[in-house]
Amino acid sequence: MHAHTHIALLCNPLAGTGRASLMASKLTDHLQQKQISFQLFIEEWPADLHSFSEAWIIGGDGTVNYFVNKYPNIPVPLVIFNGGTGNDVHWLLYGNVSLEQQLLLIENAVPRPVDLATCNDRYFLNGIGIGFEGAVAKDLAGKRKRPGKASFLIAILKRIFFYTSRQYHTVSEELTTDSTYMIIDVANGQRAGGGFHIAPLSAIDDGWLDVVLVNKLHPLLRLRYLPVIEKGKHLGFNFIKHYKTRSILITSEEVMLAHLDGEVYSGKRFEIGILPGQLLVKY
Repeated sequence: MHAHTHIALLCNPLAGTGRASLMASKLTDHLQQKQISFQLFIEEWPADLHSFSEAWIIGGDGTVNYFVNKYPNIPVPLVIFNGGTGNDVHWLLYGNVSLEQQLLLIENAVPRPVDLATCNDRYFLNGIGIGFEGAVAKDLAGKRKRPGKASFLIAILKRIFFYTSRQYHTVSEELTTDSTYMIIDVANGQRAGGGFHIAPLSAIDDGWLDVVLVNKLHPLLRLRYLPVIEKGKHLGFNFIKHYKTRSILITSEEVMLAHLDGEVYSGKRFEIGILPGQLLVKY
């Protein structure tokens, strides 16, 4: 890092049941030891980040989603630290690394462009899951989550026998459908829910969205295929459609329940698109 580096440390104190605050303390110590200029923001984040050379985000996927919606035209490179519970976006960028390994990695890393996606007037970085995934997200909203995918798995198992698939209309350049689906997933990244590889062929920097349509399934079949979906081995099954697109319109006569990067979202019309290379990330 250069002498003119001035870092905005942006921490969500509620993330990871205290994990983010602990990580912020470690990062503060690290930057002080390296004599790197920084400013820590916890309760209130700045209106803009133009006076900083980098933004370091400490939290989970929900924190990252809040960040990209607060600063959609962010002018500086980002670094994302896994201070939350699921941390799927962090995994997409850095894999399974320790804090110490990540700090070594980013020390000389050159910022690279990654894609940002839109749904109506909202932004997301990882993905939107409609239907079953939205119901699971609603069940978890406001609850204390366990690290990794434990909380997601418990919520999934509770829903798996009682969820009712809905009718959806989807329109994209590649495919138009009018059918009943258990899940519609539009992904910018491979993984969601703390480790479920719902879109295993997706890449966060390819300029495309991956659409995964899962037909309605009997509850026993849902239970059977859950571990297969978790491992990302499901795209070849006849009850699944998968394709890449740059934009898709999804509508329903009923209010659709969804998640955006794990945050609950709803509506009857979702216009989803991709903004290639919108963000710069050091990874």
